[in-house]
Amino acid sequence: MTITPPALSVFETLESEVRSYCRGWPAVFDRAQGARLTDEDGHSYLDFFAGAGSLNYGHNNPVLKRALIDYIERDGITHGLDMATTAKRAFLETFQNVILRPRDLPYKVMFPGPTGTNAVESALKLARKVKGRESVVSFTNAFHGMSLGSLAVTGNAFKRAGAGIPLVHGTPMPFDNYFDGQVPDFLWFERLLEDQGSGLNKPAAVIVETVQGEGGINVARAEWLRALQELCERQDMLLIVDDIQMGCGRTGGFFSFEEAGITPDIVTLSKSISGYGLPMSLCLFKPELDIWEPGEHNGTFRGNNPAFVTAAAALQAYWADGQTEKQTLARGEQIEQTLLAVCAEESTASFRGRGLVWGMEFEDPARASAVCARAFELGLLLETSGPQSEVVKLLPPLTITPEELDEGLRTLARCVRETA
Repeated sequence: MTITPPALSVFETLESEVRSYCRGWPAVFDRAQGARLTDEDGHSYLDFFAGAGSLNYGHNNPVLKRALIDYIERDGITHGLDMATTAKRAFLETFQNVILRPRDLPYKVMFPGPTGTNAVESALKLARKVKGRESVVSFTNAFHGMSLGSLAVTGNAFKRAGAGIPLVHGTPMPFDNYFDGQVPDFLWFERLLEDQGSGLNKPAAVIVETVQGEGGINVARAEWLRALQELCERQDMLLIVDDIQMGCGRTGGFFSFEEAGITPDIVTLSKSISGYGLPMSLCLFKPELDIWEPGEHNGTFRGNNPAFVTAAAALQAYWADGQTEKQTLARGEQIEQTLLAVCAEESTASFRGRGLVWGMEFEDPARASAVCARAFELGLLLETSGPQSEVVKLLPPLTITPEELDEGLRTLARCVRETA
């Protein structure tokens, strides 16, 4: 397939230079269904991006689309702030019965605003309010969002520089295996906490991703996460798990921390919680932390009722039994076997991942971008991640078929060979 870049005149002349994804994928997309997008010229693309993880159930999922159309056609509430609506009630009841109760999770649910960074900002604000302290510890190569509070606990220097002002009250610590196993877990962190001369302000909380998506698909071990929870308990700090990209089934279980057997104090969700790509986020926290005053944190678009409708439909369709988790783990094994074979032939590459999020890292950072560019030419959408964009990131929909997954993996292997 030969793709001719379209005339992008209005995008280039009117839209801001801040646009990014469209630069790597110079096509004008028109339609999408399942794991495929189609541009206005009729070219088809297999999607290993899934809306940066916001389309875990694929594009225009028919079950969710039917629920949404029915709701709109009966003139259901679209915009509701934090008013009580039938759509919100249905979502809350479904979330409690399908997700929280079976996992014995006691969380209260907060609707902080439509995007992931809104959820992170509310989590940071609540942790500081509860503990009466300002400092929050994050980890090397973390990514938590683009608003100022979220950027302060994000590691990427390029994204931090965009703030234009000093980013304060965040303290970075080494993520799992940052020192290649040469330093015991949390040795530096705990030493600073206990040393009265360290200069470290007592943190209110620690925020962590179990798998760092934008940071390069860095996977935290279950034992490391359990040790982090124990450290937080000993040191009177709250544990916040940012599950915005890795939650909603991306790693297998609905929450990415389930495998580690931990119960965070606060959890942030967004991206695929609506199931349909509609903006929606949640901040979950233990009941004793619910010390908000009415209206103390709000937002005009925190009540996206169409998103409540598709979210409830997604939970009922995909999480009422254990089949989605089993399927995701099986698809993950399919990816792992392919990457094992590819890296056996390509000595400059390595791979890592969980469930249906995987990364292939190249010693030459430019190679990852070359692989993704060639993939686009062949009709496969891939993005890079990592501090130097050195990792090819695989993030297909959870609903992708084995045949589609095999097709994409064969294309990836071809791109690695052809860019050597």
